[in-house]
Amino acid sequence: MLRQLCRALTVSALGRNVLLAIVLSWLSGCASWGDTDRARPDVHLVRVETVKARLHQQLFVLHLRIDNPTDSRLFIRNLSYKVHLGDLMLAQDEVSLWRSVGAHSRRTFKIEVRTNLWQFLKPLAKKLRGSKPLDYRLQADLATGLIVHQDLHVTRSGEIMRGNLKPE
Repeated sequence: MLRQLCRALTVSALGRNVLLAIVLSWLSGCASWGDTDRARPDVHLVRVETVKARLHQQLFVLHLRIDNPTDSRLFIRNLSYKVHLGDLMLAQDEVSLWRSVGAHSRRTFKIEVRTNLWQFLKPLAKKLRGSKPLDYRLQADLATGLIVHQDLHVTRSGEIMRGNLKPE
């Protein structure tokens, strides 16, 4: 009876060690799946083109460049964005794109923006009269992926020099 008990304890200890080794190897494989050091896609505001500027409504085209440094194609479902000039929010919208950017490549998208700058006329006039450069900020949320969804949050900011506002 004592021999059977010792044999049962030895087998169960060996079984526990094998099971522990299997679980630890499985967990080490899962730890590499959540690699956060991967390069992430990036969004840049390349250009703002004025199409139509009337008193109560202005139409602009934003040229956005999306860089995809990853090894797989990036599918973009929609884009939510806000454009700020200083502390004024000039435009906010959500656009359904359904486009893709190839692996290790970049693509430029044109997005139409309709806004009414009439409500910001006085603050804009003060900003344009000043001698300091104008600060702008683009906040964008890209909804990507077809099956596995991932949201990318991007904020870009910079300055617009006064000389760049006048046509040549």
